[in-house]
Amino acid sequence: MSRPTIFIDGEHGTTGLEIRQRLDALPRYEVKSIAEAHRKDRQARRDMMAAVDLAILCLPDDAAKEAAAMADEMGTEAPKLLDASTAHRVAKGWVYGFPELTDRQAALIAGAMRVSNPGCYPTGAIALIRPLVDAGIIPADHPISINAVSGYSGGGKAMIEQYESGQGPSFDLYGLSLNHKHLPETQLYAGLITRPIFVPSVGNYRQGMLVSVPLHLDTLPGKPQVADLEAALAKRYRGSTWVKVIESPLSEARKDRIDAEPLNHTNMLELRVYGSEQYRQAVLVARLDNLGKGASGAAVQNLELMLGA
Repeated sequence: MSRPTIFIDGEHGTTGLEIRQRLDALPRYEVKSIAEAHRKDRQARRDMMAAVDLAILCLPDDAAKEAAAMADEMGTEAPKLLDASTAHRVAKGWVYGFPELTDRQAALIAGAMRVSNPGCYPTGAIALIRPLVDAGIIPADHPISINAVSGYSGGGKAMIEQYESGQGPSFDLYGLSLNHKHLPETQLYAGLITRPIFVPSVGNYRQGMLVSVPLHLDTLPGKPQVADLEAALAKRYRGSTWVKVIESPLSEARKDRIDAEPLNHTNMLELRVYGSEQYRQAVLVARLDNLGKGASGAAVQNLELMLGA
């Protein structure tokens, strides 16, 4: 039986290179490439799309939209599309590629012709918030603040070059216009009516991410305990391969602190609930590799669903 064929349109970008590296370790797939001299040639890209089962779009948003339009023109010759850009994450006709979002999401991805790969920050935020909204612990109109820090690899080639040449700051708070491009998908798939405040940051290290959501427990319906939040998360992700809820995190060796990097080079996502019943406060924390479950790892997870692996 022939192997499923895959084309990475934008193979030489940060995400494309990571995906290619992961696929090279999976001999059950055949990855096809365009010669370097023709990688921006529209006809060459169209011909390659027609020759494969699935195309992954690792492109800037406008180029991803153009590629999707080209696939529209191809009709039945078009391959399945997996878009790693921001372009189609809230677009009609595209399935959101976070398999753990609901009990049905993995099946929706498996049956889809077009899937949008989630952003790295939204992956952590949605994983923390959506189960609590679905459980009625967090109202959909509750004001939510999301803080996050990523390694500099999340900023693409220009930022990587800046940091690796020694020109990057030690710590950079950004998105202070409160209009970060990840906000629409975060709000939609977290199930929130009220637009959350999202404050991202970049640290002077290559990869690894922490996303945190602080909560005042007495402002929530029923005034839940810390254990109620943890139980709702554990129930949602029980049996999940890639998402793990680390219960009672304050019993861990490092207790009241957490490092961003231990999940690097994996597709794992860890969720923790830190809290104080004395002060009636809690902090939800997600840890992941921004290049793993936050990008390339998630892409491979989705393509395996789409190709029936």
